[in-house]
Amino acid sequence: MLGWATLFRVLDLVLYALVVGICFHLFIRLYEEPHLKRVFGKEYEDYCVQVGRWLPRPRRRRST
Repeated sequence: MLGWATLFRVLDLVLYALVVGICFHLFIRLYEEPHLKRVFGKEYEDYCVQVGRWLPRPRRRRST
């Protein structure tokens, strides 16, 4: 959507993409994550600590 908005220079598509992004975020936070916590428990919580929600986390350098 953001690519189309840039290509066609349409501000309405940017606003639409923003609304869709907010809806996805709310669905994930309010429904999907609590459901996965109920189903998988501690294993899912450990996974969440290691993995970023939307973007991968940078790797830490190992000290030698």
